[in-house]
Amino acid sequence: MEYRRLGASGLSVSEISYGNWLTHRDGAECVEAALDAGITTFHTAAAWDGGAAEENLATALAPARRDDLVLCTGVFWPEGPGANDAGLSRKHLTTSLHGSLRRLGADHIDVYQLLRFDYRTPLDETFLALSDLVRQGKILYVGTAEWTAEQLLEARPIADRYGVPLIANQPHYSMLWRVAEAQVMPVCERSGIGQFASVALAQGVLTGKYTPGHIPPGSRADVAREARPLLLPDLLDRVGMLRGVADEAGLTMAQLALAWTLQHNTVASVVTGASSAEQVTENAKASGVVLDLDALTRIDALLGSFVQTDPRLTWSPPATL
Repeated sequence: MEYRRLGASGLSVSEISYGNWLTHRDGAECVEAALDAGITTFHTAAAWDGGAAEENLATALAPARRDDLVLCTGVFWPEGPGANDAGLSRKHLTTSLHGSLRRLGADHIDVYQLLRFDYRTPLDETFLALSDLVRQGKILYVGTAEWTAEQLLEARPIADRYGVPLIANQPHYSMLWRVAEAQVMPVCERSGIGQFASVALAQGVLTGKYTPGHIPPGSRADVAREARPLLLPDLLDRVGMLRGVADEAGLTMAQLALAWTLQHNTVASVVTGASSAEQVTENAKASGVVLDLDALTRIDALLGSFVQTDPRLTWSPPATL
């Protein structure tokens, strides 16, 4: 496993991060495999399964030395039925963080992520609250997720004013979804913000396990169904052709997709989950891979018009759900 600095900070993160959104209930073996592979960076969130994702991650990480880990959790999505149980208000940030610390059995969070932009709360309120939590030692760094370039530009001076170390953004970013490249990544690079790239396997489509008319039982598309809009026969045919590129590079399809994401200079780490320890071990091997210009050119040619680049597709709910 190789490690990179996150943005302009001094924090080092593993090139492959482990996220436990879908697999936390049976994830102890996956977390063990991640630790064995040198993964130090773990992602969860307060709203995932009513807090159970944080609790299960804490249990799985218990044998590890806390100081060796970069623990990331996030806030925004609803955590209960109350009017203040979602969003980025001072009240919700404070109560959500304290809940996360309790469930994770931790006294601080390394990177506290604002999982979407909150249109209903002034940024000054959000970052003043974060500043208080940073000074209390409960948060070391702050990140965002799926924020637009305009939102990040607005947040940067406010974060600086309140002394909040804003060092990370987490966009959806893959061979197929390059929406962050045109605006978000350049703004982040100028602002000292690194990327935690997520959904790098495009809901599993880029692993090559889906073929036209076939969804394997128990797969992501079968269970969670987020991949269904991507299961276009023409696209799946193009993805299948990437196998030749992967074979020549000595990689699996998943390793090729993860390694491609790590080629971008602003990406510090790729966040990926897994349904088995073997997948974690194989995914970790994408760290340190350098793809040559021929491979990158062939990928672009094969995927062609299926690549999405429109920066307007970076999205936050218009109101807290």
